[in-house]
Amino acid sequence: MTTDGRRQNRALPLVRIAGAIALVVFGWLAVLVALTFGSAPGKSMAIVGPQSQALAAIAKANGQILASNNYVTIARSDDAGFVASLYAAGALLVLDAEQAGGCSGLPPSRAASSLRAKRSNPSLS
Repeated sequence: MTTDGRRQNRALPLVRIAGAIALVVFGWLAVLVALTFGSAPGKSMAIVGPQSQALAAIAKANGQILASNNYVTIARSDDAGFVASLYAAGALLVLDAEQAGGCSGLPPSRAASSLRAKRSNPSLS
């Protein structure tokens, strides 16, 4: 019986740590989701889920598709209720693209484009 008691004592802190980590992750995700509803119109949104489902939701919500891959699609709309429309159209998870992963969906700035052109063609300098 002593051995079983020791195993339970060792497992208890690990369970508490795992629970605390899960609570932090889900809390962070809940805050991100809540903040998306307050996003300004015209911001890029990351729709997480199967590509076909995300594209259908964007089309129903009258959004513009900026980029897409298997599980994350970036879209934008000038409608104030775009996020709510995406969820109503069947989107699984909608996050502010800039906050979630740094994807702005904006074209590269002129300075960055100019710098890339100079690097690829040194005769332009």
